[in-house]
Amino acid sequence: MPDSRRHRGPHPEDHRLFHDDRVADLQKAVVDFSLLLTRDYATPSALKLVGDRFNLTERQRIAVQRASCSDQAAFNRKKNQVALPKIAGQSLLIDGYNILTTLETALSGGAIFGCRDGCFRDMASIHGTYRKVEETIPALTLLADFLNTSKCARITILLDSPVSNSGRLKAAIESVNQDWTVQLVPNPDPILAASDQIVVTADSVILDAAKHWLNLAREIIAARVPDAWIIDLAPTATAPD
Repeated sequence: MPDSRRHRGPHPEDHRLFHDDRVADLQKAVVDFSLLLTRDYATPSALKLVGDRFNLTERQRIAVQRASCSDQAAFNRKKNQVALPKIAGQSLLIDGYNILTTLETALSGGAIFGCRDGCFRDMASIHGTYRKVEETIPALTLLADFLNTSKCARITILLDSPVSNSGRLKAAIESVNQDWTVQLVPNPDPILAASDQIVVTADSVILDAAKHWLNLAREIIAARVPDAWIIDLAPTATAPD
């Protein structure tokens, strides 16, 4: 069936699955899952154990997984995070799809999860095809306006070339800000992970390798999207022993 979505909004079940009366159990699940990750349990078995204990649906389990991380990962990510005022004069390397879908989701009233490492993450996923929605240009404009006030230097946005419509999205981004460099690459992840620049992403695998990273989606949503649906699943992480 063709994808006819016009918005990056909530899944039809999200308001039930992530209702206030479910958040306490989801937070406990994040605590338990993060503890198992800290103790080096394999992710699939740990998630099944926790998900079964709290009787979570598949979608709730995905949210718990995205919100969780081990103590060591949380500590290292926080250590390597760059504060927003520090990016003045610095170059940014941006994980394009990662931040765009989060901003689109926030603008359309979709669920945004406050995660243990401080990131805001959404439930959107790109499986081979990116579909422009009504929030795409507003999200890009919001990104441009916010970065214009940050006084950062060169901005490079990486898009996955195998994803359909990446070329069209590149043109849309360049129409919003011609000063940005937009590159289509086979796989942005290793480029971001190995970069000496400040990287912008909430992708856990990249964050675990990044030398410096900026929590830009959270900064923008907190400052510019007051009506965003934020679901806090994040117990405070402490430094590992």
